[in-house]
Amino acid sequence: MRNFVLALVVVVLVGAGLAGGYFWGARSAHEAMPASVAPAAESAAPAKSASSGSKILYYRNPMGLPDTSPVPKKDQMGMDYIPVYAGDEPEGPGVKISLDKVQKLGVRTEPAQRRTLSRAVRAVGTVDVNERGLHTVSPRFEGWIQKLYVNTTGQPVARGQPLMDVYSPDLVSAEQEYIVATRGVARLKEAGAEYQAGIQGLVEGSLQRLRNWDVSEQELARLRETGKALDHVTLRSPVDGVVMEKPAVQGMRFMPGEALYKIADLSSVWLVADVFEQDLGAVRPGQGATVRVNAYPDKVFKGRVAFLYPTITGETRTGKVRIEMPNPGQLLKPAMYASVEFETMRGGSKLTVPDSSVLDTGTRQLILVRRGEGLFEPREVKTGARGDGYVEVLQGVKEGEDVVVSANFLIDAESNLKAAVAGFSAPEQAKTDKVPAQAVVHSASGTVDEVDAKSGAVTVSHGPVASLNWKPMTMEFKVKNPETLKVLKPKARVRFEFSESTPGEWTIVSASPVTSNSGCGGESKKAESFGVCKE
Repeated sequence: MRNFVLALVVVVLVGAGLAGGYFWGARSAHEAMPASVAPAAESAAPAKSASSGSKILYYRNPMGLPDTSPVPKKDQMGMDYIPVYAGDEPEGPGVKISLDKVQKLGVRTEPAQRRTLSRAVRAVGTVDVNERGLHTVSPRFEGWIQKLYVNTTGQPVARGQPLMDVYSPDLVSAEQEYIVATRGVARLKEAGAEYQAGIQGLVEGSLQRLRNWDVSEQELARLRETGKALDHVTLRSPVDGVVMEKPAVQGMRFMPGEALYKIADLSSVWLVADVFEQDLGAVRPGQGATVRVNAYPDKVFKGRVAFLYPTITGETRTGKVRIEMPNPGQLLKPAMYASVEFETMRGGSKLTVPDSSVLDTGTRQLILVRRGEGLFEPREVKTGARGDGYVEVLQGVKEGEDVVVSANFLIDAESNLKAAVAGFSAPEQAKTDKVPAQAVVHSASGTVDEVDAKSGAVTVSHGPVASLNWKPMTMEFKVKNPETLKVLKPKARVRFEFSESTPGEWTIVSASPVTSNSGCGGESKKAESFGVCKE
């Protein structure tokens, strides 16, 4: 038993000796290290990424604002700036996405190429009668219908074909006057020239009266040959066509100008198409059109744009386009429904990109251009004509550059594209944004915590700022004038004025020392509880 206790004591003494030696050696090494080396080692430690071992280049704003810092800092909301490591920064203006995320997002690119754009404009419409081939039979005298030769609607008629026999007392009287005048001419052949001229005038007057009543030349020829006035006159069709309307009924009385027949020439018809407002610019007179109707799905009809109506239908936001087209066999019938495709004009070769690559914000158009593996550059572009799934690019992209055609919205969400695009404004605009013409100046009181004269920055614990609705906080300010640093000493109580020089960056424009609590300028007691403006 005594041997066991003795062995245990020896082991404890040896362990204590080894621990004391390690402690003495570590202390000696630390004391021997120069003072300039230790801080350097300590400062170098955080400059490495724990995961990748890369060096931290700078810190960016956590809200995506175009603001960076060479040292760790907080924004006005108290959020830490995010470190950017070597190898993760974009080479120039752009957005960097890791390759694994590019694969997960399904990013696909396509080069900008020159193409001949053609755009198909489609519309619907209805077949209508060609108004130029529409005629109405309406006598210019009063009468009665004795007999109808064409007595059904839709019946085809030929030019000069008898339509009906009518009786008119005025017409019979005019015919009798013509016959009497004609006989008088024959009887006064031996009379003087004055009498012959008078009777010849009666003949011409009665004949012109019959013509004014729209009596056909066939009826006048019969009247000359027979010399007899009939109790009826035959009215004939003025054109080849189809009877569209027939108010005439046998035995009815009609008045001058009353329409008895409406006849339409259907050898050619109109198609009135309703074209959407945004497509009207692609339709022009003389343009060809392809027409299809449900009644003949295997047939294609051709026509040509004749007229664009000058008005827009407010309810449907469409404009009417008139297409004239032949109608062989009269297959196309009025009021028939049809679909139309216009043969759009083809321009020359244009630089184009897929229309899915354009991000339209409403005020401008953006395209993501691939500049390398996982590196995308947003560019503002100006677009032109569209067609065949492509859009013309007037400026912003060169031929052969790869543009993102899929997952571009996901890249926007992944990389905060708005922050990257903010750097693409014009130099004049950037200069204006950096130094506002009329910056709003705010005032506060506080205690200076730290001063970095090299970077011109100070950290101040200030009280509430009523003009910004800020609560008491500690934040970093830039100093506009280096002379102001003479007042901003560590632990100095100051009253200062500041403004927003760039989004998220606040700059002190003037400062003055505070010697007593009254110098707080009437700040609230809440500011005093925060640790500012105290003796």
